[in-house]
Amino acid sequence: MSTKENLPYQVALTLIPKIGDVLIRQLISYCGSAEQVFKTPVSKLLKIPNIGKTLALNLQDKSVLDKAFAIIEEADRQQVDLLFYTDKNYPNRLKQLYDAPVLLYYKGNANLNHTKTVAIVGTRQCTEYGRNVTEELVEDLKDFNPLVISGLAYGIDIVAHKACLKNDVPTLGVMASGIDFIYPYQHKNTSIQMQETGGILTEQMFGVQPDPRFFPQRNRIIAGMSDVTIVIEAAVKGGALITAEYANNYHRDIFAVPGQLGKSFSEGCNKLIKEKKAEIYTSIKDVVETLNWDLAGHEKSNSFKNTLDLTNFTDDESQVMALLHKNQVMEIDVLAWQSQIHIAKLSSLLLNLEFQGVLKSLPGKKYAISVR
Repeated sequence: MSTKENLPYQVALTLIPKIGDVLIRQLISYCGSAEQVFKTPVSKLLKIPNIGKTLALNLQDKSVLDKAFAIIEEADRQQVDLLFYTDKNYPNRLKQLYDAPVLLYYKGNANLNHTKTVAIVGTRQCTEYGRNVTEELVEDLKDFNPLVISGLAYGIDIVAHKACLKNDVPTLGVMASGIDFIYPYQHKNTSIQMQETGGILTEQMFGVQPDPRFFPQRNRIIAGMSDVTIVIEAAVKGGALITAEYANNYHRDIFAVPGQLGKSFSEGCNKLIKEKKAEIYTSIKDVVETLNWDLAGHEKSNSFKNTLDLTNFTDDESQVMALLHKNQVMEIDVLAWQSQIHIAKLSSLLLNLEFQGVLKSLPGKKYAISVR
C-alpha cells in the first residue's frame, strides 16, 4: 500500500483515545502497517504488550477514519503536509527518539533533514544584550547555511527567527498549538515570511489552542531536531531549560551564553555551564569546532568525497562511509538506524575505520570522514 493510501489509517491512529506515540509505533511494529492495526482482531491485539482491552476495543471503532479523512482534506486546503514517522520527509533526527511524535503537521519549504540544524532558545523576557547576541549569532551562522529552529515565542525565539529572515537563513518555528493557530498572534506575519525558505511545524491537530502541557512537548521536538541547542538567556525555570534538558537526554550538544551574576535572565545559562550540561558559548568558533563545521575543512571534504575509492572496504564499511559522505557528521545511533547495522557491530566497525585513519570521532558520539 502506498503512503498516500495508508495516510488515513496513520492519521486515524493518532485520534484513538488513550493511545500515545510509543504505543502507536509498537502496534505498527507488531501488525505491519497502520491499516493492519485496524484490521487485527481484538484477541490478537490483546497479545501485544501494553495493549489492554479498552484500547483494543477502541481500535475497532472505524468512525475515526471519517475524522482522519476530514483532517486530510483540511490539510490539502491549507497546503499542510502530514508527515507520519515512516514518511521519507519526516525528520530523521526525530525518528531515532523513543518519544518522538508519530505525526507532524508541517507548512513551508525547508528541508527538515537539513545537513546542519541549530536550535536557538531563551527567555521571553530577553534583554538588549540577549537580542544582540542572538542577532550576531545568526549573522555568524549564515556562512554555514544551517536550518535554525526555535519556538516562535516572544523574546529570544522571535529575535532569532527575524534575524534569520534578515540574513536569508532558513528557519523553522515549532509550535505548541495547531498549525492554523499562530501563537502569539503578533508573530503571524513573521511565520508567513518564514514559510518561504523555512516553515512552521507542530504535532497538534488543526484548531488546537496552546496549552501549558503542550509547551514541553514542543520543546522536545526543537531539541530532537537539532544537532546543537544554544541557550542565549534563561531563568532557572522555563522553556529554554526544558529544551536544554531534552537535548542533554538526547545526547545532543548544548551551548549556553554566560550572563551577569545575580540577574534572573542569566541564572539558567550559568547553571547549565556550572553543572557541565552545556559548553560555554563565546563565539561561533565554539560551535564550528565542536560540530566540525570548519569551512576550509568542508571544502576539502567535498574534494575528498569525489576521489574516495571504496573498493578496499567491506560492504558494511562502504555503507557507513557512504552515509558519512552524504551527511558529513552523524551520531552513532543515527548511523545504526540508517545502516541497519547492530550497534555493537557498528561500534567495532567504526573503531576499525578510525584506526585506518579514514574517519574520526567527535564529541557527542558523532563521526565524520577524516580529511587528509
